[in-house]
Amino acid sequence: MSETLQTTDVAASDADLLAQTAIAVREAGYALRERFGEVVRYQTREELMRALAANDDTALDILRPRLTRLRPDAGWVEDELDGGALPPGEWWVVDPAEGNVNHLHALPEWAVTATLVRENQPVLSAVHLPLTGETYTALTGAGAHLDGRPLRVSRTADLGLSIVATSQARPDEDEKVVRRVGSSITAMLFDALVVRAAVPATLHLLNVAAGRIDAFWQFAGARADLLPGALLVTEASGRISDAEGRPWTPQSQSFLAAAPGVHAAAVSTLSR
Repeated sequence: MSETLQTTDVAASDADLLAQTAIAVREAGYALRERFGEVVRYQTREELMRALAANDDTALDILRPRLTRLRPDAGWVEDELDGGALPPGEWWVVDPAEGNVNHLHALPEWAVTATLVRENQPVLSAVHLPLTGETYTALTGAGAHLDGRPLRVSRTADLGLSIVATSQARPDEDEKVVRRVGSSITAMLFDALVVRAAVPATLHLLNVAAGRIDAFWQFAGARADLLPGALLVTEASGRISDAEGRPWTPQSQSFLAAAPGVHAAAVSTLSR
């Protein structure tokens, strides 16, 4: 199955760009789905890295030319572990196989994401889940949607009745960050109804935007992990901050996305 990607003028509206971006991530998702099903065995870190790169390259061979054609002057970021601020201008921040290791293990939690960032602010984002066929989109000022249906975060106002989620520290993360992840999970186990811990971050954030879970937090983190979901949650009327409740930027050392009714309680728990 495929969709025709029509050439758009560089002056096309952001809404048009989002529609074409969604087509691009779906096309890349189709290609990754063809590679999915059997557990990929590896015995060394080098073998693991080659397997991950093969998936990335499969999707990038589709995403890079299509997105570059849409925005020829935009920069390009595809390293999912990169963090911090971007230089001025427009940038494509892409994760060609978000949850890549899950894909290798024949687990269903993986996606393809592409976000256009303008002056360090996410403008539009598309996330495609190839196994379900779902496409989540967000456009600044125009809301968040699942296959065209509006999304809204939950109205939960009691952390004790909430499902919350987090991701794990990145490979080779600083020990202090790893221990902070562990202590935050322990704190949430006391205060929340259910605590989920898994990768990738983007899929948790989709669930926050859709009102299925009530909060997601992460320490450190990379742009490609957080920017698509941050825009989706914001456009679905959720709250974004760092774990201490301060405004979040790509330079922040922590991240929290929550339904407005539980945001303050989540900050209190994570600050203990």
